[in-house]
Amino acid sequence: MKNLRIICLLLTLSVGIVAMSQGAGSSQGAKPATAAPQAQASSQPAPTLAGMIERQVTASEKQLVDAAEAMPEDKYDFSPESLKIPGSDYKGVRTFAMEVKHVATANFLFWTSITGDPMPAGIKGPNGPDDLKTKADIVKFLKDSYAVGHKAAATVTTENIMEQLTFRNNKAPRLYLATFPVTHANDHYGQMVEYLRMNGLVPPASRANN
Repeated sequence: MKNLRIICLLLTLSVGIVAMSQGAGSSQGAKPATAAPQAQASSQPAPTLAGMIERQVTASEKQLVDAAEAMPEDKYDFSPESLKIPGSDYKGVRTFAMEVKHVATANFLFWTSITGDPMPAGIKGPNGPDDLKTKADIVKFLKDSYAVGHKAAATVTTENIMEQLTFRNNKAPRLYLATFPVTHANDHYGQMVEYLRMNGLVPPASRANN
C-alpha cells in the first residue's frame, strides 16, 4: 500500500513537471509572434523623393497610355474642327494623334535633360516626328517617353533637387524638370478625354469598376 502511494505521488509530480515545461515552451514560442510585426514593419523601405516622383510618373503614364489605346486608329486624325459645331472655333487645333505625339515630345524634352539620353530622331516641332502615322507607332512613341521618365525620377534625391541642369540653352532645377512633364501631360489628357467623348467613347479612367 505504501509503495502504491509513492508511485501515485511520483506520477503526479511527473505530470506537473511536463505541464510546466510545456507552458514555458509555449510562452517562449509566443515571443517571435509578437516580434514578427515589428520586424516586418522595420523591413519596409523608408519613403524617398525619387519614389514619390516615380508614383506621379507611373500614374500619368497609365492615364495617357490607356486613353491613347482607347481611341480607334481610324479616329486618330480626329479633331473637333471636323464637327463644325455652330459658334465654335476649333480651326487648326491638334488632332488626337498630334495630342499624343505632343505629350511624348515634351516628355522627351524635359526628361532627357536629366538622363542625358538623346532626343528621338525626326522631331522637327512640338508635335513629334511627322513620319509617325500608325496608332501602334504613336503609342510606342508615348510609352518610350515614359520609360525615360522613370529613369529621370530615379535620379532625384533630397540633396540634388535644386541642382541646375541644362534645358533648352538655359538652366532649370532637376526637380522642375522631373515633375513638370506630369503637369503638362495632365493638361493634354483633359483634351484627349474630350476627343474620346466627342466620339462616343468613355475614357478608361472613367469606366465603372476602375
